[in-house]
Amino acid sequence: MKKLSILGLLLLSLFAMVIVPSCTKENEDVRVAPAMTTSQVIDITSESATVIGFVVNPGEGVTEKGVCYDIAANPTISKTVVKYTGTATTATFNVTLTGLNYTTTYYARAYVKNSAGVLYGEEYSFTTLVATPTVTAAAFTEVGSSSAKSGGNVADWGGAEVTARGLCYSYYGIPTVDSMKTVDGNGTGAFESALTNLVGGKVYHVRAYATNSAGTGYSEPVDLTTLAAVKPSVTTSAVTNVLGMSATGGGNVTDQGGADVIRRGVCYSTSPIPTLNDSVVESGAGLGEYQAEMTGLTGLTTYYVRAFAENSVGVSYGEEVQFTTLIPIRTWYVPGNYVAASYPGTTFTDWSPANSPFIASLASDPDKLEGYVYMSTFANEWKLTTQPDWNGTNYGDGGAGLLSTTGGNLIAGAGFYKINVNAATLEYTAVATNWGVIGSATPLNWDDETPLEYDMFSRAWKGGMHLTAAEFKFRANHDWGLNYGSTAGNETLDAGGANIPVATEDDYFFTLDLSNPNAYTYTANRWGVIGSATPGGWDSDQNMTWDATNKVMTLTVDLVAGEIKFRANDDWAINLGGSNGTLEYNGPNIAIAEDGNYTITLNMMGSVFTYTVVKN
Repeated sequence: MKKLSILGLLLLSLFAMVIVPSCTKENEDVRVAPAMTTSQVIDITSESATVIGFVVNPGEGVTEKGVCYDIAANPTISKTVVKYTGTATTATFNVTLTGLNYTTTYYARAYVKNSAGVLYGEEYSFTTLVATPTVTAAAFTEVGSSSAKSGGNVADWGGAEVTARGLCYSYYGIPTVDSMKTVDGNGTGAFESALTNLVGGKVYHVRAYATNSAGTGYSEPVDLTTLAAVKPSVTTSAVTNVLGMSATGGGNVTDQGGADVIRRGVCYSTSPIPTLNDSVVESGAGLGEYQAEMTGLTGLTTYYVRAFAENSVGVSYGEEVQFTTLIPIRTWYVPGNYVAASYPGTTFTDWSPANSPFIASLASDPDKLEGYVYMSTFANEWKLTTQPDWNGTNYGDGGAGLLSTTGGNLIAGAGFYKINVNAATLEYTAVATNWGVIGSATPLNWDDETPLEYDMFSRAWKGGMHLTAAEFKFRANHDWGLNYGSTAGNETLDAGGANIPVATEDDYFFTLDLSNPNAYTYTANRWGVIGSATPGGWDSDQNMTWDATNKVMTLTVDLVAGEIKFRANDDWAINLGGSNGTLEYNGPNIAIAEDGNYTITLNMMGSVFTYTVVKN
C-alpha cells in the first residue's frame, strides 16, 4: 500500500489554492472547488482496516464524506461506502472498514460530496491478514469416569494451513492450548479426539481448537461431567496346566467400574487370601478374559490364587481358588574349572553355576537327573549345585559313586560325559562317551558304529557316511547300554527308541545334538548342488559325496556361468546360500563367473558353515 507523508499533505494544501482538481461525478459531470486526498491505510487486520482521508479545501456545500471500497480497482460510492460520522469541520477524518474477508486485496478511496458532485482522493490498495481458523466442538460420547470421546470440525482455515487441531480442556477456567489438550492431525474438516486420564466426578471445560500462522481459533466452551468411578468387577478362573513348577491361572474383568482398568492379573501365595503384596503375574489391561502363567513354584505344594483388576479408584479381587503342584522337574548345574575352555563362543564361565551346563529330570521321574557335559582339558574339577548360584545345596565327591555336601571337587579327564544322578540316594555316574551311527544302513552294519566327531563350537556330534536304504540308530562306546532311536520319527530321540529308516541310498551328513537334557535331536541329510550353472539347472540336484579325510561334502562337476545353491534332500525346505565362502540358511545364490570344471566343497563341521568353489 502507499502512504502520503505529512510533507505531502502540506504541499497539497498549498497547491490546492491554485489548482482545481478534476473529479468523478455521479449522475452528471461536475467540477467542484474542494480538494481532498486519501492519505493512508492503517491498522490492517484479517477483517478490518482504517482509511484516513484529508479534505484539503472543503469549499462550500459539503454534505458527506467517507470511504468507498471494493475488491476491484477504482471504487466509487456506488460500491461499498462507509460514511464519516465524526466532527464535520475536521479536515482529517478516519473511517474503519469492517467485515472484510481475510487474505483479500481491497481498493479504497476517500470521497467528499457537495451539491455539485463527488470528489475522490487517490486510490489505495491493501491486503487483509490471515485469520485464525474457525472451529466447532463435537458432542461427547462414551463418557466414563476417566475418559470420553469427542472431536470437532475445522470449518474455515483462515487463509493459512491449519498445522494443529484438537481439544483443550481444564476443570478450572477457560481452557487454551496451554492447558491439557489432544493433538488430532491438521487441516480442515472433522476430527475425532479421545480424552484420557480424566478424574471421575468432575466438570471439565472443553474447547475445540485449530492453529495456523495467525494463531489459534477456539470453539465455544462446552462442559463435560465425568462419571463417578468405582472399582472394577473381576472373577477368578479355574487353574489349569498344573505341573511341578508352574500352572496357568487367569480371570475375567466383567466391568471396568467407570474407569479404565490399568492392570489385571493373578496374585498367589501358599497362604489363603493372597493380595498384591504376595506373588503377582500381570496380564494386560482392560475388559475381558485373560490368562497368567505362574512359574517358579515349589513341587507338591498347595497354592491359593485370586484374580485382580485395578483402575484409578482401586483394586478388586475375584474369588479364591486353590491347587496343588506336582513333583517338579529338577535342574542341577555343573560348574567347574573346565567350562570356559570347553564351551567357546558362549557366555559360559568357570565356577559360575548360572553360566554352566546343567542336568535335569523328567516330570515323570523327578529324582532321576541326566545330561551330557563336555570337558576338554586333561584334568577337570567340578561340582553339582541345585540352584543357579551357590546359595542352594552343593555336592562334591562323597566316594564310592556317591555325592556329598562335604565332599571335595569331583575329578574327570577329558571327554564327553553322560552324567546321571539319583537325587533320592545321591548316587551318580559320569561316563565318557564316543558316539557313532550303527545299523543295517551303515558301512559297518549292526556290527559296530561308524564314528562321529564332537564339535565343541556347535556342541554337537557330526560326520558323514554312505547309507543304504535300510535302518540305523545312534550308539556310544560299542555298547547297547547307550543308544538312541526315534520312536516318534520326527528327528527327536529317545533312549532305546525305534530304528530310524533310510528311504534313499546316498551319502549323508549327520548332526547328533545331546546338549539339551532329555530333549535330544538329530539330523541326517543328503546334500546336493542346484542352480542355473549346473547340468540339471534349477530342476534337479547334483549329489555330493562325503570326503572322510577332509570331513566335507564334495562334488566335481562341469558348470556354466550362472548361479548355484546347496540343497538338502532334493527339497527347498533346507537350503544354503551365501558369499565369500560363508553360508547361511536361505542365503543368496552363489555366482559362477565362467564355464568350466569345478570342485565344490561344503563344510558343516563348525558352528559356521563354509564352502569353496575351485575351477580345475
